[in-house]
Amino acid sequence: MSIRRENLKMMAKLAVITAVMFGFGFALVPLYKAICEATGINVLARGENDVPTALRTGPLTNSQADMSRTITVEFDANARGPWAFKPAQRSLQVHPGVLTTVMYEFQNTQDRRMSAQAIPSYAPRQAVEYFHKIECFCFSQWTLNAGEKKDWPVVFVVDPKLPKDVTTITLSYTFFEVGAKTPAAPTGAADAGEDVDMRHKSA
Repeated sequence: MSIRRENLKMMAKLAVITAVMFGFGFALVPLYKAICEATGINVLARGENDVPTALRTGPLTNSQADMSRTITVEFDANARGPWAFKPAQRSLQVHPGVLTTVMYEFQNTQDRRMSAQAIPSYAPRQAVEYFHKIECFCFSQWTLNAGEKKDWPVVFVVDPKLPKDVTTITLSYTFFEVGAKTPAAPTGAADAGEDVDMRHKSA
């Protein structure tokens, strides 16, 4: 009987320990949130979660936005193959530091499934380090069925540190089929963009 009694006591102790551990696991969630809120540890995670919402609500400004300055961003599209590819609008007036979204339209006009990817280029070349893409279809390869059409966003921000003499930036994409010969980064658009920028500055 003593052995049975000892076993029951042990089982009771184990049950209590299990219940305490189970309850502690539940308590960790609000405790973790409270600690993160107090220390700011999860600021980055909150920022990542807020990005999709911000993009859905349209352009947003931040404390570094330069509302006194306007940059013309021109959009160009080149298709290396029999498909339709173009920006929804050819240009936008943006303020440095303001998050902006532009849409690109793509359609596979062939009677077969195909995969493709875009290569970006910029003009003038010095604008590359000041043009930051937050979201872009050029980050991935895409597969589209015959006749399938897609609308893709490019979410970007122009760095307020962009040199003052740059008033126009041209963002150009060349779309090519994956598996075909990869085209070199386009230079014609960049040169054209530089000419446009010079015309703007001389005007």
